[in-house]
Amino acid sequence: MLQLRRPTTSPYDLAPQQAGIRDEVLRGLLHQPKELPPKLFYDERGSQLFDQICELEEYYPTRTEMAIMRAYAHEMAALIGPDCLLVEYGIGSSLKTRILLDHLIAPAGYVPVDISREQLLRSAQRLALSYPRIEILPVWADYTAGLALPRPARRAAQAVIYFPGSTIGNCHPDEAVHLLRQIAALVEPGGGLLIGVDLQKDRATLELAYNDRAGVTAAFNLNMLARINRELGANFQLDQFLHRAFYNDCAGRIEMHLVSQRRQLIDIDGASIVFGAGESILTECSYKYSVESFGALARASGFEVTHVWTDPQRLFSVQYLLGHGAI
Repeated sequence: MLQLRRPTTSPYDLAPQQAGIRDEVLRGLLHQPKELPPKLFYDERGSQLFDQICELEEYYPTRTEMAIMRAYAHEMAALIGPDCLLVEYGIGSSLKTRILLDHLIAPAGYVPVDISREQLLRSAQRLALSYPRIEILPVWADYTAGLALPRPARRAAQAVIYFPGSTIGNCHPDEAVHLLRQIAALVEPGGGLLIGVDLQKDRATLELAYNDRAGVTAAFNLNMLARINRELGANFQLDQFLHRAFYNDCAGRIEMHLVSQRRQLIDIDGASIVFGAGESILTECSYKYSVESFGALARASGFEVTHVWTDPQRLFSVQYLLGHGAI
């Protein structure tokens, strides 16, 4: 059943509490090997750095997806249909959102969902000025935890999730199925998912995209430790960790790590974490799919891929999935 809530003039606050973040951080750092969830990248500073990454010459996904959106947004809008409630997972700078909104037919409302409150409000306010006829209902939340959607003033014909970027690649395959099943249940049969999916390609192109010459991705990665210092009172020394990103052929994914340069003891809110020299924290995986392998993942999650748009080099894809309901 499509879960809806009545509108409010204030953003919905469904963000995770501080105690939950502490538990997640400690659980990840006590795990072997150590790991942290990529959602911790996106405080205000991290969101700003990611916007910079998206403009880098080496980072092909954003400009490639933008080109796909510009070329085919009219086809996407036709598949979505009129009077939809568009729900975006991860609003970011909203540049791709504008391309889609410019082509949608009389949307009943737009619900941006983001874990970064400042980014969410800034982008939602700008969109409200640009699209005064569309009701905008921002939700501050971790969309991986499940959602109840705000109810727009005008009845929606169907709900469609817009999930741009290659964020689905940050989920391990079992996690991706779990998230897609949540989405399928949310949009109900007949609803849809418009999603960006990064495609498999040569190692050199992939590794360059995550190791830019200007060091912006390294700063983005290290900012996670700065956030943990600030919010949880930890004592990470950022200059004692190095950014490392590489393509793991066996797993079909890019891995980003923070590597300890020496043996050290880190205090986090009363807990102590030991790092050996050369020991790393896995901060992000980015799985790369073929069109066929992602189609299989979609079918296992209660969706059917009805259309795939790619660039001429087949670096990236935008796919429309039709929901058949939760499995």
